[in-house]
Amino acid sequence: MRLTISRKLRIIGLLLVFGFFICGPLAVSSFAADGQIGFVNIQKAVSSTKEWKSSFNKFKLDFTKEKKKITAREKKIQKMLGELNKQSFVLDPELKKKKEEKLRKEKVAFERYVQDQNAEFGKKEKEMTQKILRKMMEIIKKIGKEKGYTMILEQKAVFYHDKGNDLTKTATRTYDRVNK
Repeated sequence: MRLTISRKLRIIGLLLVFGFFICGPLAVSSFAADGQIGFVNIQKAVSSTKEWKSSFNKFKLDFTKEKKKITAREKKIQKMLGELNKQSFVLDPELKKKKEEKLRKEKVAFERYVQDQNAEFGKKEKEMTQKILRKMMEIIKKIGKEKGYTMILEQKAVFYHDKGNDLTKTATRTYDRVNK
């Protein structure tokens, strides 16, 4: 009985699948036995650094100052609206129309300003985080090489891990020591 090429390919494919199911778990378990895997909560590691805390406190201070400016501008617009509502029945229609237009323009300008400030603060926070994150990734690579880890994974990407292999605090302490 002769086997056609498609039959040979099917048999080879079945043998490969069978081999994967038999040998695959053995390969993974031997990898786990030989290699050391570490885990890092990168968000916690970054936000626990002295540099992050210092930068974030300055960011928060700037944000609070800007929030006060926005609140003052908002009160000004509310006052304008209140005055317009009080005077609307006694004002000349032309003057009323001018005041309404002025209020509308002020409100639109205010909304744009708030959007611009939100975007600017979002951009600043992202830049601050990215700067520290890049340096943290180098620290994690250094820890991996020095301590002989086969790989270091983000803690949130796994369902379970041994807490003894958690390198988050080590990464933060090393970062602070290197980036004084």
